[in-house]
Amino acid sequence: MQLGMFMQPVHDPKRDYGQVLEEDRQSAILADKLGYSEVYVGEHVAATVEPIASPLTFLATVIHETKQVKLGTGVFCLPQQHPAAVAASAALFDHLAKGRFIMGVGPGALSSDLELFKTTDANRAAMTVESLNMILSIWRDEPPYDLKGDYWDVSLQDMSRLEYGVGALPKPFQQPHPPIAISIMSPNSPTARLAGKEGWIPISGASFIQPRYIASHWEQYVIGCEEAGRRPDPADWRVCRSIIVADSDQEAEDHVLDPDGPFAFWFGYLGSSLAQRNAQFLFRPDGREEDETVTWQDVARSQVAYGSPKTVLEKLVALRETVGDFGTLIQTAHEWTDEPFARRSMTKLAEEVMPRLTQHAGAGRAAE
Repeated sequence: MQLGMFMQPVHDPKRDYGQVLEEDRQSAILADKLGYSEVYVGEHVAATVEPIASPLTFLATVIHETKQVKLGTGVFCLPQQHPAAVAASAALFDHLAKGRFIMGVGPGALSSDLELFKTTDANRAAMTVESLNMILSIWRDEPPYDLKGDYWDVSLQDMSRLEYGVGALPKPFQQPHPPIAISIMSPNSPTARLAGKEGWIPISGASFIQPRYIASHWEQYVIGCEEAGRRPDPADWRVCRSIIVADSDQEAEDHVLDPDGPFAFWFGYLGSSLAQRNAQFLFRPDGREEDETVTWQDVARSQVAYGSPKTVLEKLVALRETVGDFGTLIQTAHEWTDEPFARRSMTKLAEEVMPRLTQHAGAGRAAE
């Protein structure tokens, strides 16, 4: 089993912008040193709470400070950009990263971005598929281009100076193209089924969704694979969770349940987002889906895998038993309000928990 990291990221907007960006950079650099297999960074334009407007710009700053970790967009919000612009910038980054690039895509969900780009009432799923198909066409084919869609046109006809490269778009470093990943959130997601059909990497990307809903992502993915005649491989599936590893259960609980700590802000922010969609049931504890008395502490206790290495291992084993077999555990990044604590937590996860979790997963597969 591999270990990765996903950064939305979420930061208290009262904090210094430059400081939180540097903390995020250091998280990615440390992940590389600890052997994490991949790091994904989100894209949000109109929100200082999730302050990375361009994941490729951010990730470019860590290319030469990392050695082996793959760098992914988590995700390109495709309805918000022209497909040709995404194709060109992604190909450029793939060359700069020498192939250490995973292109995560999605429809976008942040309300302020949807308003800003006028996609609130649009069929963003259809826009995402159309955009991605155009991107792949640009990478696969040579100019001239004449791609007509319901949402975009990619037309490039003047080839009079093609000998000088004018009219050509760059192809990716990885051939035929970088791996495509897509984020999945809702129960019984049609996006998961589409990922299976198209051969995209499925990422159950919302670590604030209760595990009871995540198993349905794999079920839908398998259906999509079967429709395409493809054999589903659990090693391709990524599952995101918030994980805090400390020296003791009490130290971890004090950090996670601190009313002035990062998780208080995290769950307050996410709770407001789900309330806006009338979807609080997604992150409330089992058996309390409609219980309006649920507090953020109740949610944290039921969702965050926190404790000593032994306790976290037990919680992650229970997660795997609930959702099924998967190949990469994606740790959600949180604020480094206590940098030494945050670094120790990542180190303990990579060095003390993951080897045992990998051993347990291997034994489980052998038994199956």
